[in-house]
Amino acid sequence: MDNDKIIAQTERFRKGFPWLEVVAPATPGQGIEILDAKAGKELCDYADSAEVHGKCKFVPASGAASRMFKDIFAGLETPNAASGRLAANLEKFAFYSREIFGDAPFDPRATADRLLNAGGLEYGSKPKGVLKFHRYPDEVRTALAEHLVEGQAYMRNPDGSVNITVTISPEHRELFEKAVADVKQAYEKRYGVTYNIRFTCQDKETDTIAVDTSNRPFLKEDGTILTRPAGHGALIFNLNELEEELVSIKNIDNVCVERMQDVTVLWKKILMGRALQLRDRIHGYIYALDQIASSQGHMPVSNIMQAYMPCLGDAWSDPAAIELCNKIEDFLGKELCISIPEKTDPALRAELLRKKLDRPIRVCGMVRNEGEPGGGPFIIKGKDGCTSLQILEGAQINPDDPKAVAALKSATHFNPVDIVCCLRRFDGSRFDLTGFVDPETGFISSKSWKGRELKALELPGLWNGAMSDWNTLFVEVSPETFNPVKTVLDLLRPAHLNQ
Repeated sequence: MDNDKIIAQTERFRKGFPWLEVVAPATPGQGIEILDAKAGKELCDYADSAEVHGKCKFVPASGAASRMFKDIFAGLETPNAASGRLAANLEKFAFYSREIFGDAPFDPRATADRLLNAGGLEYGSKPKGVLKFHRYPDEVRTALAEHLVEGQAYMRNPDGSVNITVTISPEHRELFEKAVADVKQAYEKRYGVTYNIRFTCQDKETDTIAVDTSNRPFLKEDGTILTRPAGHGALIFNLNELEEELVSIKNIDNVCVERMQDVTVLWKKILMGRALQLRDRIHGYIYALDQIASSQGHMPVSNIMQAYMPCLGDAWSDPAAIELCNKIEDFLGKELCISIPEKTDPALRAELLRKKLDRPIRVCGMVRNEGEPGGGPFIIKGKDGCTSLQILEGAQINPDDPKAVAALKSATHFNPVDIVCCLRRFDGSRFDLTGFVDPETGFISSKSWKGRELKALELPGLWNGAMSDWNTLFVEVSPETFNPVKTVLDLLRPAHLNQ
């Protein structure tokens, strides 16, 4: 890493990130849509009939599963409640085998050792995606295998292909390739599809330095500066590489056994239909704005740029143009919670409205808050004076701002990372997603390295600041769609058991 980057990042640690201005939590009727069965059916039909330039399932799966076994690691020396429960229920886990663990009763310390370390399964150093999550009568499935099964149910292209892009760490590529090879041919035959599985790695250029508690670069034993992957926000560059228009994003550990996937598939199709419906309405408004501009400017619609609009003031003073702008502003406010500052000049108003329309689209499923981890949906006010819907983490809420704290406490929903995106412009070209990131929305988190405390710098999160300037819509989804495996003991929940 060059010196300029080191200096800039060290200064960022010293300065921190500015707090966002929280207006209110997004709640039902104010930022979160609640859909009935009839609306859900219509959106599923819309998803099936709308024209789409390719679909892709995007699965963040970088990093080892060490946090999943944090309590079990602690039980290696002194057995604790977690390692005791693991041993007591060992035969229920999909990764259990007599060859590795022997027969009951199981010793908690020995069980933890054989699960985590060399000589056993070595799960303590492997990525979540390749771990055995679910047992079936005739097979055992990894988390990645469940994504393949789930993906074919809602991301199938007309030619029978299923495109899945998985973000991985380079050192885990061989493990992931084997996990795919173990099931790909059998699943293609079983489900009548062709899988196109692509692995993509977080660019090392996006790594950031760590600092000590005094904000000085953190030095390793050899005197070099410790650098770290900059969080899932760096994956915006990987997402930006996709050619497909419609992309579904879901974390690697959020899966369930196949008998429970119908609810997940239903809601994913509802989100897809809502995203495509929103896309088509936005594109219709952009077309109407460009027709007015082209009628005055005598230039092709594809060449209409925002910069030309102020030159066409007469067109925007026309009653029909004013009515169109009123309709667009009403749509932005009611459906996307975007309020814009009042513009007295009609052309400047039209310019701002078009800019707000011409952005990537995401429809995010939100789950009722019942104590699960995850960021939440909020309405915030941006630097341009406009409000918008954003997903914020607790670390982005100013603890000294009573209004922001009150908004956090009154939030009704949280973010399960269940997102559908539309990534193409009105003219069919791809958005450059890096142009819609708010660099002022990163994180500084507390970590440790070999027992030493440090502070880590994370880029604006993929579904936080990296998508800050997107058109965002929140939809309440069933809690049955959210089945994360944050700890190994979560695999004992009903969504992960077949008995």
